[in-house]
Amino acid sequence: MVIGSRALIGLTMILVISGTLPVPGQGTCQGDIEGLMKECAVYVQRPGPKVNPSEACCRVVKRSDIPCACGRITASVQQMIDMDKVVHVTAFCGKPLAHGTKCGSYVVP
Repeated sequence: MVIGSRALIGLTMILVISGTLPVPGQGTCQGDIEGLMKECAVYVQRPGPKVNPSEACCRVVKRSDIPCACGRITASVQQMIDMDKVVHVTAFCGKPLAHGTKCGSYVVP
């Protein structure tokens, strides 16, 4: 079931971030979206502990436009991922989200 939920999270986020599932008024984001899902989904999904991401995840984070991706997070995606974990992963990887950045309905403290 873990693989199934990871695949669902990955597919949903790929569709949202890539622009296949439209978010009004927003284009597509730059970066390795498939890589983010493959390498980082396990570190941001619900439930589970907050853990430091792998080097592979960090390499992909560093190549991706995370603030743009944040702007494409829908309520349904936000139910599957833990936004505190997203903030932790980006900070750990050296690409922290600025305070006040909005990711879906979540605002980075």
